[in-house]
Amino acid sequence: MGRRNIPEVNAGSMADIAFLLLIFFLVTTTFQEDSGINRKLPPMPPPGVTPPIIKQKNLFTVLVNKNNDLLVEEEVMELKDLRQAAIDFLDNGGGTNEKGEPCNYCKGKRSEDSSDHPNKAIISVRNDRETEYKTFISVQNELVGAYNFLRNREAYKLYGKKYGNKNEKAYTFMDSVAAHPQTDTRLKEELKEKLEVVKNMYPLKISEAETNN
Repeated sequence: MGRRNIPEVNAGSMADIAFLLLIFFLVTTTFQEDSGINRKLPPMPPPGVTPPIIKQKNLFTVLVNKNNDLLVEEEVMELKDLRQAAIDFLDNGGGTNEKGEPCNYCKGKRSEDSSDHPNKAIISVRNDRETEYKTFISVQNELVGAYNFLRNREAYKLYGKKYGNKNEKAYTFMDSVAAHPQTDTRLKEELKEKLEVVKNMYPLKISEAETNN
């Protein structure tokens, strides 16, 4: 009985199938994008210009230690209470702005011990080097949420539109419409002007102090 030849397997088609599967997974797989914190750095002061003196009552201090505990205005505070505390500070309206006019849109207590005007209110955040990243992001989210709450209130009062959406994503509702490629050019310009008005009413001023050891 003669030796039977073993048929060879055509590996060429297998390679083609594997290549097609690889392309399929590359096209259909969703890659997770890392998101950061949107911040615009303040401009450098001109040479020889002395920075203005900031009154203590216009400074809202937030300290986070290595155990992720919060010390807000020298008092221990839970993270869930931080947003409201920031809102009360920003919306206090206890003094006057640079033109000598009162904050006629502020709805705070107008306490003499808190911020004079939203244009002067600054939030200072200092973290420990061992603070967890999750806590750092959570603190930032609560502080930005305070600004969005106040901007949202004024945008709805002035224009009948909300500044931010309910999920408080990176882009606000009005920003998203203004940035959408299919939005009419005239509408884009109109929304940008409205956004600037609302932003200037409560300018975002969050200062990142040097971390502690």
